Amino acid sequence: MTGQRGTNARMAVVAVALIAAASACGSSSKNTGAQIAATTTTTPATSAPPVGSAVTGSAAGKPCVARKGSLPPGAPDVPVQIGPAPTKLIIKDLKVGTGAVVPAGATITANYIGVACSTGTLFDSSYAHGQAIQFPLTGVIPGWTNGIPGMKVGGLRLLGIPADQAYGPTPPGPGIAPDEALWFVVQPVKLG
Repeated sequence: MTGQRGTNARMAVVAVALIAAASACGSSSKNTGAQIAATTTTTPATSAPPVGSAVTGSAAGKPCVARKGSLPPGAPDVPVQIGPAPTKLIIKDLKVGTGAVVPAGATITANYIGVACSTGTLFDSSYAHGQAIQFPLTGVIPGWTNGIPGMKVGGLRLLGIPADQAYGPTPPGPGIAPDEALWFVVQPVKLG
């Protein structure tokens, strides 16, 4: 997809993912789905090709494999830990930032890149969209809600997220199987 139609389709997938994550984690945020979608869809994106592909069947019990394929321009690598899928949240700072500390519950603007554990497929990335996104930590998957606070702006953090802190049995979009553990590298670029 290219042009405005492709941009709108990608932003709709991001909005659905954020809304699904907020619903799945039982967020107590005062943001409504419409507010989250409005925040997400107002961020312009470039016409980079979509990432990820349709996945069928559960990933439960499948081990993590190395990341496959090429990275979007400017994206850091995702050092997936090959072997059993994480059963607890893994937090590893790849680079400590020099900016403000991200508090729990904050709204941040961040770059990210995500890889599916069982396939090594890059399923989404702000780098592919050409711009960092803004989101409240109370409106995302629990692995982000619990794994991002304490980072300093400008840092890079690896998150190994078990399926029950990701999307569980109902993933929101292409590239993520039901019960899939996920690997992310997240970089906050600013608070708010």
